[in-house]
Amino acid sequence: MSTPLVRTGTLPVSDAPHVPVVIVGAGACGLTAALRLADAGIEVVVLERDAVPSGSTALSSGFIPAAATAAQCAAGIEDDVARFAADIMDKTEGTAAAHLVDAYATASGAAIDNLARHGLEFEVLDGFLYPGHSVRRMHSLRERTGAALVAALDRAAQSAGAYLMTHALVRELWLAPDGRIDAVGFVRPDGQTEYLRCDVLLLACNGFGGNPAMRAELLPEMASAVYGGHEGNDGSAIAWGRQLGARLADLGGYQGHGSWASPHGVLISWAVMMDGGVQVNRSGQRFHDETHGYSEAAVHVLAQPGGIAWNVFDEPTLTLARGFPDFREAESAGALKACADVAALAALMDCDADVLRATLESVSPGTTDTFGRTFARRLSAPYYAIKVTGALFHTQGGLDIDADCRVLDGDGSPFPNLLAAGGAARGVSGNAVWGYLSGNGLLSAVAGGHIAARTAALLLGRSLDRPSESKE
Repeated sequence: MSTPLVRTGTLPVSDAPHVPVVIVGAGACGLTAALRLADAGIEVVVLERDAVPSGSTALSSGFIPAAATAAQCAAGIEDDVARFAADIMDKTEGTAAAHLVDAYATASGAAIDNLARHGLEFEVLDGFLYPGHSVRRMHSLRERTGAALVAALDRAAQSAGAYLMTHALVRELWLAPDGRIDAVGFVRPDGQTEYLRCDVLLLACNGFGGNPAMRAELLPEMASAVYGGHEGNDGSAIAWGRQLGARLADLGGYQGHGSWASPHGVLISWAVMMDGGVQVNRSGQRFHDETHGYSEAAVHVLAQPGGIAWNVFDEPTLTLARGFPDFREAESAGALKACADVAALAALMDCDADVLRATLESVSPGTTDTFGRTFARRLSAPYYAIKVTGALFHTQGGLDIDADCRVLDGDGSPFPNLLAAGGAARGVSGNAVWGYLSGNGLLSAVAGGHIAARTAALLLGRSLDRPSESKE
């Protein structure tokens, strides 16, 4: 694969077509932005490396956190921007980029409601709270998969008039003397490079989790971890940013997951933990408070003997978990094991039955254990178990941006017409794995795409705001 490059000078072709806005990447970020622009009659082309839009969005659960939405209101849920922003900041212990936290929390509700107006029927997940959220604000389509989300976004964007070009791997940004990005070059399946001129460029491609060399350099603690993200996350945005002299931020932030079925390679919903399940190592012992979050759980699991753990839960949690397509996929693949009693469970895990029995008996309702977790109920036989490991899903650091998603140079000034959001830019998870609040990735993608569309329009001398969106 060719290296991402920033080029100067004259394009190799004189007749390259021109479009007002070019977007690199057809994940949730790029498609959200494209939909909003096309809906306002602004011509936009989305360049996607794959045959169909997918990326990190398709590999996720598709749950988007947002505050003060119509779906929340319909469900009788009281939430507001300030509360959402506070939850994000609390998870990062105040280390997240405050300007982006405020911008994304503010735009999240308008973004979800705008997508709903274009046929995406969101419902708010019920039954439990994801770690770090003080109210129910996870929005999902009925299918509860990221693949369904990206497919719905694709349909909506193209129906609104956005043009999607697949099999278009962007490798070149062309820099004009005035500091503007004048054009992009993208490689087609036949190996030929084509060019497209633009007035505004939005980098909505994802992070660097799929680039082993960049992971070893920037994220050494996860250099050898299982990678559960999209292979297209090759760090292109960072490579271009470095050549442009752009500022980078929060490169130590990432979304891990401590519940990656091994060896099946399927995500096990963290709802299993939040509903009362526990993680047990090969010695038959628990080793952390599972309710702190699935991201930092990846580090805890990888620190156990062999880098594995067992998710242990009972019948009521099994019923809840089967409502998630990923869990049903894991069960169909044979990841789920049923055990009639503690002895059978210990035999499965190859650990001391007495140690395991003491571990399960310590799950006592109403008391706080040594890790700081308080349980609502006791686990009861029959038990169910899934062997898991820790995995890296996607990175949360990247190009530094302002509240309008404009990429900043080394002095903190915005480039004239270069925008970034989603995985290409810094997120709102701070600079460490433990700062990741459930859903931060799709929050940055959807709210960031929504904001970037508005900024692109303003750079073109246009406005997108509906009356209800004027206070984003």
